[in-house]
Amino acid sequence: MLRLTRQADYGLVVLSCFARQFEATVLSAREIAQSTGLTHPTVSKVMKLLAREGLLKSHRGAHGGYMLSRPASNISVIEIVSAVEGPIGFTECSDGVDSDCDIEDSCPVRTPARRLDEIVRRALDDVTLAEMAGSAIAV
Repeated sequence: MLRLTRQADYGLVVLSCFARQFEATVLSAREIAQSTGLTHPTVSKVMKLLAREGLLKSHRGAHGGYMLSRPASNISVIEIVSAVEGPIGFTECSDGVDSDCDIEDSCPVRTPARRLDEIVRRALDDVTLAEMAGSAIAV
């Protein structure tokens, strides 16, 4: 079964909270944790990953926190998953990272696996954060 990891799922949950708010709203990890039921350390870790990859912008100060770096309608699911998980691949040899596979050069399913990989990537790229959040954010 193909399944997102918990961390990727948490990334979607955290960013969906931002998408449901007015997009210029600055939210703290504590506020997101309270809103989602996730633990504060988990939310902090995920938010730092999302900020490092440019999906969130951090704001310092007494009323600091994070906000979306761009409109939710311009953030794709593949960007979110990749931000917390790294390169996405259907198989180890198709994620764009060097693999340890001993039969990679002669693998009979290498080409079909790469095709599946492209289909999955395209599907994740076609869904936006705004759609995932179920929000009525203008495109």
